[in-house]
Amino acid sequence: MGMAEVGIRGHMNGFDQGGQAADRLWNGQPQPIELRNLAQDTLAIVLAGGRGARLAELTDWRAKPAVPFGGKFRIIDFTLSNCVNSGIRRIGICTQYKAQSLIRHVQRGWSFLDGRFEEFVELLPAQQRVTADWYRGTADAVYQNIDILRRHRRKYVLILAGDHVYKMDYTRMLADHVASGAPMTVACIEVPLADASQFGVMTVDANGRISAFDEKPEKPAPMPGFADKVLASMGVYVFDEAFLYEQLIRDAENGTSSHDFGKDLIPWLIKSDSHVHAHRFRDSCVNMSKGMPYWRDVGTLDAYWEANMELTRVVPDLNLYDVDWPIWSYQEQMPPAKFVFDDDDRRGMAVDSLISGGCIVSGSKVRRSVLFTGVHVQDYCDIEDCVILPHVEIGNNVTLRRAIVDKHCRLPDGMSAGVDPEQDRKRFHVTERGVTVIVPESLGQRVHHLR
Repeated sequence: MGMAEVGIRGHMNGFDQGGQAADRLWNGQPQPIELRNLAQDTLAIVLAGGRGARLAELTDWRAKPAVPFGGKFRIIDFTLSNCVNSGIRRIGICTQYKAQSLIRHVQRGWSFLDGRFEEFVELLPAQQRVTADWYRGTADAVYQNIDILRRHRRKYVLILAGDHVYKMDYTRMLADHVASGAPMTVACIEVPLADASQFGVMTVDANGRISAFDEKPEKPAPMPGFADKVLASMGVYVFDEAFLYEQLIRDAENGTSSHDFGKDLIPWLIKSDSHVHAHRFRDSCVNMSKGMPYWRDVGTLDAYWEANMELTRVVPDLNLYDVDWPIWSYQEQMPPAKFVFDDDDRRGMAVDSLISGGCIVSGSKVRRSVLFTGVHVQDYCDIEDCVILPHVEIGNNVTLRRAIVDKHCRLPDGMSAGVDPEQDRKRFHVTERGVTVIVPESLGQRVHHLR
């Protein structure tokens, strides 16, 4: 290998600044140079301005992409890690709803890209650059930054949702997009028919061309040959640059449009007989589980709790320990987790659980739970099937079952939650599946920290 090739690999596939390295492999070999060129020719835009109302209290003070996940990450870290691991180092993030904790997280955890090589993660808050409106839809969020996008002069624009948990090699989708000859490509995944009303549902012909698209249909039609599945949009799109800008301007001038990719722009393109290509997620998925690609829309409290609980299994569906495709994030400098006391009735222990740095479990039992950074559990507590977000203080003799506890909660001595749903409903939000959600406000506590 020549020195020029070494330099290209170091720049595109690794963090050659500050001693960090993440040299990514393509089927066990260095990524082909043509795919690295595709990554260099791409600008990624992450849509991270939504509230995520179905997450209820968890998004009262933060945007959905900023919600903690998996013990030490935020949801947006998965999309951003996919970009960086794919070699895409020019990234804009559109923010709007209660974005301060998201902004701080991005500034602290994603500032390592080197501007000298035109690498960046850039925040694009709603600032009424083009119109006097805030972001009115996903397409409008991109349109209102069209002047900024044009300055970067990339061949392709990758539009991404910032609120899903998955691992995807975007360069494979880019290669599929170029090979198809289509000006737009939509990533799609098979989902159960029962969940189809939450997604954009598409029909695809034998050549991979989308022939019909219905956003969140009340009565979706199943896939041909599969009575219980539909082909759903992942909210991941690739556009040829000039084609994207042309369509954004056309849509912005349409007074009847809601300016959304799924509701307006994609259906219009299909009806106008434009070539919109469908990319199958299994062709670019990095994390396969039991032959199925891993992708989670953690848009409800039950889905969020379940996705975190999956991580406590002996072999979880999502591999967080993959050194070839790491999930990058802002990491607080915290001491190791600590478990103290070993008496028969007072033993600090955790089984089938994820325990992050800075946690102290003192004479208590933790089972099948996820404890985020800096959680302190005092004596004689019994915690099972719980998601405990960062910096929670749990007093003595506390019992928790099937609960989500938000950041900075202080649970008093003797508290019990998740044991009697009827009693819990008098104080807390309880989901359809019986998960109790505890936030500082429901405990009568005021929090002065960002969440």
